[in-house]
Amino acid sequence: MAGKKAATLPRKTYEKELLRLQTELVKLQEWVRAEGARLVVIFEGRDAAGKGGTIKRVAEHLNPRVARIAALPKPTERERTQWYFQRYVEHLPAAGEIVLFDRSWYNRAGVEHVMGFCTKEEYQLFLRQCPIFERMLVEDRILLRKYWFSVSDTEQQERFRRRLDDPVRRWKLSPMDLESITRWEAYSRAKDEMLVHTDISEAPWFVVESDDKRRARLDMIAHLLGSLPYREVPPPVLELPERPASTGYQRPPRDLQTYVPDHAASL
Repeated sequence: MAGKKAATLPRKTYEKELLRLQTELVKLQEWVRAEGARLVVIFEGRDAAGKGGTIKRVAEHLNPRVARIAALPKPTERERTQWYFQRYVEHLPAAGEIVLFDRSWYNRAGVEHVMGFCTKEEYQLFLRQCPIFERMLVEDRILLRKYWFSVSDTEQQERFRRRLDDPVRRWKLSPMDLESITRWEAYSRAKDEMLVHTDISEAPWFVVESDDKRRARLDMIAHLLGSLPYREVPPPVLELPERPASTGYQRPPRDLQTYVPDHAASL
């Protein structure tokens, strides 16, 4: 368990620092594009650990053509017969791209292993191959960062409870999520075993304490930025052109088109 819980970060402080960090993320994006770099960021952790909210803040102001989120569904029947890493390789970045993995190939070390969705042999093979696979990525000059979001059992349960009562977040809960409560220790052992095998010098794990979502987001983004040798790339000089004089165009009458009703006027 973590030590004494820090006080919740004030919203105003959080929002000010988040905006500063997001501004730096835009600079990072432009550096990645200018240098032709390839950046992979892996977000892992228990259900309701805060991965999705952090990914949302990381990507919020980035160009989706440069920075994309990879959140793969369960494998198809065909994908189940492929080399395990194969479907993830298809989502790796090309030059000038950033990929944020909302869960990743580490599914095999976590939910698949704990829930019995893979065999013991498949699990052991993953633990042997994963460090080799990641060393290959790094050797090929892919910038790889791996973050584990650590949430306490009491905080996870409280987040589940809030989701149950919230109609716009209820979809985030699944029977699999709820079963994770009864398998807390099994997931803990799986995480520990995963770290033993895959916390390698070429691609180390970084643990994010995430009981306070605001702190977790700031800590993770600040660490990511500090771990990369990016620099500010001067933007192109742009000037708004003068609007040309009218050549007589007239807009068609409004009654020739169908407009959505003015719902806002009824509020």
